Amino acid sequence: MLPTYLGLGIILGLSMAAPPGPVNAMIANESTKSWFHGSSIGAGAMTADLIFFIIVYFIQGYIPMPIINALYIVGGIFMLYLSYLTIKAKMPSSSVRGNYIIGLSMGLTNPYQISWWVTVGISMIRSLSVLIIPGFFVGILIWIIAFPKAINMLGAKYVKYVKIISSIILVAFGVYLLYEGILNVI
Repeated sequence: MLPTYLGLGIILGLSMAAPPGPVNAMIANESTKSWFHGSSIGAGAMTADLIFFIIVYFIQGYIPMPIINALYIVGGIFMLYLSYLTIKAKMPSSSVRGNYIIGLSMGLTNPYQISWWVTVGISMIRSLSVLIIPGFFVGILIWIIAFPKAINMLGAKYVKYVKIISSIILVAFGVYLLYEGILNVI
């Protein structure tokens, strides 16, 4: 029974971590420096997931809508700012610790991460039990190590394109989050 929870958790963790989005765009961008720089962004975002898991586990999904709307707006502005810094190649920090903080900030202000935990996360815990959580985080860990290593090995000669694609993804998500946040407030 326990191996089933572990395997299912790994699959769910990978399915949450792997889709294209702002965190993966930043991981790709920073992975052109080194895989460890990219992994540190992912580790920060994974820490945000751990924080959300703890919150969801104890409050079982009550997050007021005004807070979610504010996070949409803050998250959108933050992603537009990161897009600008990505294209200008002037990230706020080139240290691993700084990248961790950026990943954590992105994770904590990302309405998609919050929404995932408030919806899928709650149902995952309720229907599959808390025993799935270790496998879930192992799945995320696999992604935040393997993806940056692949980008670093293959993307070194395509740095310019990785930066452009990362910036476009961040702008798209930033604009969408601002739109949703403002639309929900009006």
